Amino acid sequence: MNRRDALARVALLMGGTVIGADFFLSSCSSPTAKTEEKAGKPVAEEKPFLNPSQVSFLDEVGETILPTTATPGAKAAQVGSFMAVMVRDCYAPADQKIFLAGLTKLDEACQKQHGKGFLACDAKQRTSLLTTLDAEQKAFTANQRPDDPSHYFRMMKQLTLLGYFTSEVGATQALRYQPVPGRYDGDVPYKKGDRAWATS
Repeated sequence: MNRRDALARVALLMGGTVIGADFFLSSCSSPTAKTEEKAGKPVAEEKPFLNPSQVSFLDEVGETILPTTATPGAKAAQVGSFMAVMVRDCYAPADQKIFLAGLTKLDEACQKQHGKGFLACDAKQRTSLLTTLDAEQKAFTANQRPDDPSHYFRMMKQLTLLGYFTSEVGATQALRYQPVPGRYDGDVPYKKGDRAWATS
């Protein structure tokens, strides 16, 4: 599956456009690094965008969105590391700031709702919080003007879905994967409960 197909599917799941999609489809690399590379300058090794505890936090957020069931969840697909790379390389600086601030906002919202941080909550409390945040971001997005900032939880949810369904775990265990597609068949019988195809 290529990035364009993956983005289209995530956008369909989210009911709208994917934040940062223009960067995803163009280059997904830091503009500074590209300029230095073109100029023949040695490109300095970039420090990680998020520290290990923030990546671990995002793994837990992702696992709450897509928990382990009969198939592995988001944590098995290492969505926290995926988010760190995608936000660093593909988000505009303004969206990067919103995403970073969102880590603190999510924990503060959890403190307000449950009296403790997200990592200290059980699965039911985490789900309750993220359900509240999801309703909040949907209401925010419904009234959003083109120049308004994005909602941090929408970013986290989109990146969780994109990271999971384009990972080996998501593509081969949650979806049906056919590494070498055969002939095109536009009329495949569907049984309720069938998994979607990872490739087309």
